[in-house]
Amino acid sequence: MSSNKNALIRYKTLDKCLKNKYKQYTLEDLIDECSEALFEFEGKESFVSKRTVQLDLQNMRSEKFGYEAPIEVYERKYYRYSDPDYSIHNISVNESDLKAMNNAVQILKQFKDFSMFKEMNGVIQKLEDSIHSTNQKSIIHLDKNEQLKGLEHIDVLYEGILNKKVLNILYKSFNARESSNFVVHPQLLKEFNNRWFLICLHKGKMYNLALDRMESIETDEKIKFIDQDLDGDEYFKDIVGVTVSPTMEPRNVVFFVDSSNAPYVKTKPLHKSQEIISENEEGTIFKICVQINNELERLLLGFGNCLIVHKPRKLRLRMEEKFKSGSQNYENLIVPD
Repeated sequence: MSSNKNALIRYKTLDKCLKNKYKQYTLEDLIDECSEALFEFEGKESFVSKRTVQLDLQNMRSEKFGYEAPIEVYERKYYRYSDPDYSIHNISVNESDLKAMNNAVQILKQFKDFSMFKEMNGVIQKLEDSIHSTNQKSIIHLDKNEQLKGLEHIDVLYEGILNKKVLNILYKSFNARESSNFVVHPQLLKEFNNRWFLICLHKGKMYNLALDRMESIETDEKIKFIDQDLDGDEYFKDIVGVTVSPTMEPRNVVFFVDSSNAPYVKTKPLHKSQEIISENEEGTIFKICVQINNELERLLLGFGNCLIVHKPRKLRLRMEEKFKSGSQNYENLIVPD
């Protein structure tokens, strides 16, 4: 059990004892009560030290967690609340606190129909009830698409990663004629551009599988799970999107953005490595250091004629070719009446 959870159990136990009007608790009694409470939760002997309980009482008295509990020692021996109606669960909140919690509730409500957050519906309702939340419309709107195909798979994939289970996924990529079985060791879930991907190990190589191409998922208990111990921030640090190459080194990508669009790129960098090389009245030259993948190309193409890639040469030529091809498509376009 985590130390934070242990502390919460001790605080709850101490609160129950300190508000008990019919029993006198010494420090030793409080230690015994906390040890017994932890034993009930953990199912094994858990001795709580005298120093731990003394620190807990000190923290409850202080402003550290917002309790400021009126704990007194009478007859130099017994502990109780000087206010018989006090409890750490009855902490009052001011108007500012209520507004902050109400704003948080409005944001959480946007996830109520999202698969992973369905179990939170009751929690959100309790929050609304407890803080007297109004029926105001949400001021903060998050970009999401609950109708996106594949969201129904998130729960089982999440559980597979959490519990380290090998999964057998029936998968059909966009360019495949038939579905194929992928026996994978799931590592991470990644959202990019409003689509979800599973980062997994398959036949010794890392893959990213789009959730909207998954047809069915089954757990395979016979195969031992291989944990790659991936850290998402570290794994994706050199890319835009989800496609990571184990062999490709990140390259310096230098590009020009005209003056009307440069402020958007300055305030919303294409990658955390982004820096400004130079700028003038016509525009700004930026540099990012990333692996070259399809997601990066699509992002750069999305700026249209407002962005020009300078380096690397191979990427510049590929962008040029795609713009030429796009231009020809419009030139040859026959629009039906």
